[in-house]
Amino acid sequence: MRALEPNVAADLAIEAGRVFTPASPVDEKSMFSGRTEQIRKVLDAVNQKGQHVVIFGERGVGKTSLSNVLSSFLLHPQSPVISPRVNCDATDTFGSLCLKIFREIELSQTIRSRGFSPGVTQTPVNAVALLGGDFSPDGIRRALTVLSHHTIPIIIIDEFDRVAASVRTAIADTIKTLSDHAVRTTLVLVGVAENVEQLVDEHHSIERALVQIPMPRMSPDEIEQIFRTGLSRLSMSIEKAGLKRITVLSQGLPHYAHLLGLYASRVALDARSSEILLGDVHLAVNRALDGAQQSIRASYHLALRSPRKDNLFAEVLLSCALAQTDALGEFAAQDVRSPMQAVTGKDYGISSFAQHLNEFADVKRGTILRKSGTKRRFRYKFTNPLMQPFVIMRGVSAGRLTDVILDRMTEKSWRFLSDEC
Repeated sequence: MRALEPNVAADLAIEAGRVFTPASPVDEKSMFSGRTEQIRKVLDAVNQKGQHVVIFGERGVGKTSLSNVLSSFLLHPQSPVISPRVNCDATDTFGSLCLKIFREIELSQTIRSRGFSPGVTQTPVNAVALLGGDFSPDGIRRALTVLSHHTIPIIIIDEFDRVAASVRTAIADTIKTLSDHAVRTTLVLVGVAENVEQLVDEHHSIERALVQIPMPRMSPDEIEQIFRTGLSRLSMSIEKAGLKRITVLSQGLPHYAHLLGLYASRVALDARSSEILLGDVHLAVNRALDGAQQSIRASYHLALRSPRKDNLFAEVLLSCALAQTDALGEFAAQDVRSPMQAVTGKDYGISSFAQHLNEFADVKRGTILRKSGTKRRFRYKFTNPLMQPFVIMRGVSAGRLTDVILDRMTEKSWRFLSDEC
């Protein structure tokens, strides 16, 4: 541990806000961590004519951060890479989306002057001119064909889940015609979805041309890499127990990794220390709860509202956040029973909290859980994935999650509470 001068600690506390950015995606390669497999798949698609990419996953897993830094990985030895990136919105038509894309592409036009002193000048020209007013899928294909003679266009379309079905169909048609004509261009679609079907209409007709890249939650190693990268930039360190605790609490979501990183580093710096200790992490949890999104805090309080002081809503919701889930992030009522026993010290039967689960899926409690399936086979999932880590941190702050339980989570699994607790 290194004691810092007050002015140094104060400067680093400000710098921490630039290093750990929970409110915005990462936008520079030096601060990007993990996702090696996903980046490799994108690069493989770029290197094959006729291949395009769809990146999908739940909210908060870092899809936009990946799309922000993709261009820094897209280097080609023979031709320059251009990588315009646009965000979709609910008002976009196919034409307006294409206009957004081509407005982001600047070309240079060579003009030869005449007269006694002839010369050559380069004048910037917007690529919109290549469209010639034709905003059909084939018009886009012709414009991109011209572009691809001198460059390799990699077009990143983020928040694709926000566009209308008609736009998704037109993009699928564009992918098909680009692939059929082997145009050296790659479209990268990025959006919130559990599967490709939710994101790309007519996906079966372009399946051979579409590389499907799911973005799961980050692994423990990737979450740790976020911290090591950030703390290295601050010339700080973190003790092993503190790092493991933050990894568990982040639940694989980079938003919370950055949120806890910001407050834990500032807690240490306020004490003029260059090392983050486990105690600093405990203090950071309370600050992170206050700094969480207002919508998350409001939804949490709505879900737990009850006139009875002896209600179990907080314990049941915490147990849901700790429950074992399947590949889709869903859990059944029986998966809640073991965490309930660990949290409360009592062996509650399913009938004791089944009604709580149903109420959490009701609009009067903000539909904090989403329920699917049939009677006796219902499955549940947090409607907003950012809610799950928040619930766990509230459990820590309220003393419902003891160090014994948290240490067991660290030892057994970074995400799920062991049935042996």
